[in-house]
Amino acid sequence: MMTENFSSNGTVMIVDDTPGNLALLSDTLSEANYRVLVATDGLSAIEQMHYLKPDIILLDVMMPGIDGFETCNRLKANPDTSHIPVLFMTGLSELDDLLRGFGEGAQDYIVKPIRPPEVLARIEVHLNQARTFQRVENALQHSDFSAISIDAASRIVWLTPSAEQWLADFKIQNVGTTTDNNDFLPSALDNWAKPAMLALSQGQHKNYTDFCSSTGFSAKMDLCPYSGEFLVLLQKKAASWDLESLRDSLGLTFREAEILMWISRGKTNKEIGIILGSSPRTVNKHLEHIFEKLGVVTRAAAVTMVLQQRSGAN
Repeated sequence: MMTENFSSNGTVMIVDDTPGNLALLSDTLSEANYRVLVATDGLSAIEQMHYLKPDIILLDVMMPGIDGFETCNRLKANPDTSHIPVLFMTGLSELDDLLRGFGEGAQDYIVKPIRPPEVLARIEVHLNQARTFQRVENALQHSDFSAISIDAASRIVWLTPSAEQWLADFKIQNVGTTTDNNDFLPSALDNWAKPAMLALSQGQHKNYTDFCSSTGFSAKMDLCPYSGEFLVLLQKKAASWDLESLRDSLGLTFREAEILMWISRGKTNKEIGIILGSSPRTVNKHLEHIFEKLGVVTRAAAVTMVLQQRSGAN
């Protein structure tokens, strides 16, 4: 999560063991209304980020202790800091060093001697890109939009939280289990995806058809031209719930069956309380009774049991 300070243009961490460079960059950035954090080696920079994370990092390559390459590698390996753009500062001009920096996850290079206008321009560009990406990611993470990205081997390389739930529900109703390999598309969906990917890769859109299952699951695909990946948009028709049948088959009350239905649709206790005219505490009490009756301990397990029961009934 970006730590944008609304009274400034953002927070920049400078990691450099040369006092002259630190002074020049710190003054330049402060005058441009950036908040500045300073570290003189990679380990102290990583330690500081436990307490305050910058929006972007200017990282010297040659430093005592762990060098800039190793520092960048550790930052990118940590999910808490992997999203922070890193700009290397180096006097090295050899191609191998440049390629190694990009291989460690750096976004850009600033070649010494440092030119303040160039530094400011590059920081602005990369901060804008990072903020745009963060806005898109937040929108996807907190919406009901379901999408996955797959490679040519049907390996899932990215998905939204709602898509993860879509796949779990799909496996229960169309495969009969959730223990299928989560790195790849379920086989029932993959049988559609393989010829669809081939048709899209060859520009034969007329030979491509959407996926539709008898259980209400549907999907459509498009080619991501620059990455070579495929974006799959997922939809699920809200299934009708026979609450009386569910109540009788699982030994629930009608209100408990209602709560289970709304849980399966991703509603929180507070939202369910508003829908049913109850307090969140009352909803939670009903949940405790549901868990006890079904012999489960989580909401997901309760919904899974219901879906499996309904799938068996169909």
